[in-house]
Amino acid sequence: MNYFQPNDLNSALDVLQNNSDLTIAAGCTDLFPITNNMSLDKNILDITNIKSIKGFQFNNKETKIGSATTWTDIINENLPSCYDMLKACAKEVGSIQIQNLGTIGGNICNASPAADSIPCLLALDAKLELSSANNQRIIPIDEFILGSRKTKLEQGEILTSIIIPKEKENGSSSFRKIGARKYLVISISMVACRILISNNIIEDISISVGSCSEVAKRIFSIERQLIKKDINEDIFNQVDFSQLNEISPITDIRSTHVYRLKASKLLIKDVVKDAINKQEIAR
Repeated sequence: MNYFQPNDLNSALDVLQNNSDLTIAAGCTDLFPITNNMSLDKNILDITNIKSIKGFQFNNKETKIGSATTWTDIINENLPSCYDMLKACAKEVGSIQIQNLGTIGGNICNASPAADSIPCLLALDAKLELSSANNQRIIPIDEFILGSRKTKLEQGEILTSIIIPKEKENGSSSFRKIGARKYLVISISMVACRILISNNIIEDISISVGSCSEVAKRIFSIERQLIKKDINEDIFNQVDFSQLNEISPITDIRSTHVYRLKASKLLIKDVVKDAINKQEIAR
């Protein structure tokens, strides 16, 4: 096994171009646990030390989050309230030790159905920057993850940054997840919500659910019913949850599909109400 740990992106891309059988790692907290082997037997490209893909970049058009940005970096960054859901998510990823090492890019590329960051990034309409030695492409996050542990990352590519459009940084947000215990838990269901309210009317809303299908999903069926609703009314009295058909919960060792569906409905109500309260307090 060969282990490569370059300090700059160009060196990493060169290693990737010249070695076809590589596992890319960023943070390395899941590097060994996702294997079924007694030891690591594949060549490793560890991109954790590349400074150009760490931290935040801000401009008038978008915000970029480097793929090697840790959960602790996200928690400590001064960000608009639309990122509250991502900060809340970061605080529930594993333990503090994992938050110090684990990266948002690693969480995305692992493509677990229970990846904590995905619902939040879906609710922010995030795009992903994928870089290779000769090319760079940008694709929406909902097109990147194809299924459990399956992505559109091509040979020779590294996820270098997550891009959030500036227009999605308005409003407030909230995140909740439920599992068998508080910490170090793989969730039964998780929900993220971003909401924009003007004159007590919901002008824009994004709701996403994870852990209830092979890939986390935007819940357009509920969003459509909440748009233009007056927050002073009982908005959920007017919502038909039988239309919630984006997710397909399964029964496994952690939960039944019936419980997952019920929990998701309750979490949707919870995060929407919490996001509304946050924006009202901020006014």
